[in-house]
Amino acid sequence: MLPEPIINTFNRIVGKDNAKTDQATLLAYSYDSTAQYQALPQAVLSPRNTSEVAEIVKICNENKIPIVPRGSGTNLCAGTTPLEGGIVLLFNHMNEILEIDEKNLTMTVQPGVYTKTIFEAADEVGLFYPPDPGSMHISQIGGNISENSGGLRGLKYGVTNDYVLGLEIVLPSGEIIRTGGKLAKDVAGYNLTELFTGSEGTLGIITEAILKLIPKPEAKKTMLALFHDLESAAKTVSAIIENRIIPVTLEFLDQQTVKVVEDFAQIGLPTEAKAILLIEQDGAPEVVERDIKKISELCNKNHAFDISIAKTEAEAEGLMTARRAALSALSRLMPTTILEDATVPRSEIANMVNAIEEIAEKYNVNICTFGHAGDGNLHPTCLTDARNKEEISRVEKAFEEIFKKAVALGGTITGEHGVGAMKLPYLHLKVGEAGVDVMRNIKEAIDPNYILNPGKMFTRSSEVKLS
Repeated sequence: MLPEPIINTFNRIVGKDNAKTDQATLLAYSYDSTAQYQALPQAVLSPRNTSEVAEIVKICNENKIPIVPRGSGTNLCAGTTPLEGGIVLLFNHMNEILEIDEKNLTMTVQPGVYTKTIFEAADEVGLFYPPDPGSMHISQIGGNISENSGGLRGLKYGVTNDYVLGLEIVLPSGEIIRTGGKLAKDVAGYNLTELFTGSEGTLGIITEAILKLIPKPEAKKTMLALFHDLESAAKTVSAIIENRIIPVTLEFLDQQTVKVVEDFAQIGLPTEAKAILLIEQDGAPEVVERDIKKISELCNKNHAFDISIAKTEAEAEGLMTARRAALSALSRLMPTTILEDATVPRSEIANMVNAIEEIAEKYNVNICTFGHAGDGNLHPTCLTDARNKEEISRVEKAFEEIFKKAVALGGTITGEHGVGAMKLPYLHLKVGEAGVDVMRNIKEAIDPNYILNPGKMFTRSSEVKLS
């Protein structure tokens, strides 16, 4: 329990209704979508503005109380689990779109705005906010920025970082800074906007963001290509990119995933295919027609046995919605679902897909694979049971080998989910011990008391490491 004087101070700052210490609330915020990690916070606070956030942070810093900023908790790396107790900070009151600036093509938002709301608000004025994580209907923009979330449109349009122009941030000291702005160019000092984007809440608390919008595409087409084997589908991905075609979406699903998603969504996905590519292109109508025609030719050349193009907007949206439902569908099958995101260069997709299959067989674990194949971001997903310690040990060994293979192919241990607590032991595989030390030094310079999201990304020492 927190000392009563501190609880009283929090009550004064945010109001009693926004300061919760009851067991039911603490339990509700003791875990996130990762599920394997759980720890009770000591209080859950819902500030109403930046000033209240700054006051809370000052008190926590003075008393060395950990703070975990949390959006909807949809992250998949245990990034918002309060492993060292302390405060969970919610942004349900800071959920406003503050401005849509059509002259500068920007939107200014608070951290608690849902991603889907941002997309819809831009769409209403004929503009486009491209990042679309699979959880976009329920994820909040503050969490997207903290994790540098990707999504189905990442191949052509990039990730969240590419659309963050400026931030308002509360530092661990309680000081408030602003970075960037409504600018096309800005090289005044270090790029603090990019430093805090993707920092997983370990360096500062985002209380406002300026997002870049772009013109809405004129047209789009969505297609499905079916294959008798995984390798042909993977080779098709490489062929499309080699031919200088960059689709909006180039998604990969193996047969196990397709069967589960179809059982869940009931939209008529072809479960006889060993692998499916879901492809979407947008832009000027003539460009879309040209690219879809060429992509069809490449699919045929690489032995697709069936190619179909969505006839209506509703049909196309249904396919995208089904893809976004993949994790939800898979999670129904077993008590524990471990979704990873090993990422490799696009040219290595086939090698990585084959390696995942071989590793799953080696360790006798059930791994389904889907993901953003066009940008090399695969999601090997293991269906298991955390209560089976022997099987979980094999799962951990399998994923460690998958991460090592991804790095060996020039890839990384995470393309969009973040490091959090779950991948903390593997970070050195990608950046090396010296790289981890650089990150730790930045953390200690900004947050010497380690109050912001402690136990995530790396520890205070290098003691946690797998060979």
